[in-house]
Amino acid sequence: MSRGFTRNKENFRCIQCGMFVIGNGYTNHCPRCLWSMHVDVNPGDRQNRCRGMMEPVSAIYGRTGFIITHRCAECGEEKNISGSDRDNAELMADLASPEPMMS
Repeated sequence: MSRGFTRNKENFRCIQCGMFVIGNGYTNHCPRCLWSMHVDVNPGDRQNRCRGMMEPVSAIYGRTGFIITHRCAECGEEKNISGSDRDNAELMADLASPEPMMS
């Protein structure tokens, strides 16, 4: 099994928000709600049997743009993925903001 990237140009309907997403071969999450599905062992291979929903839990801005951390609601595995210029900017900013301090 290859550990490299497998490009899959797939369209899908987001299970979380219902948006129909036109894939470009690199699309791995919904640009409206940022949720994903736990389908890959290695990017694009569709070999993971979990199939749980991947919740966006945080984001950081790096050299190449946003990196989103997803956590699987089924098995708890976390994965970092690249954001896209099509992503919901307001949601991305909320994920990147630190939690307010409780006094």
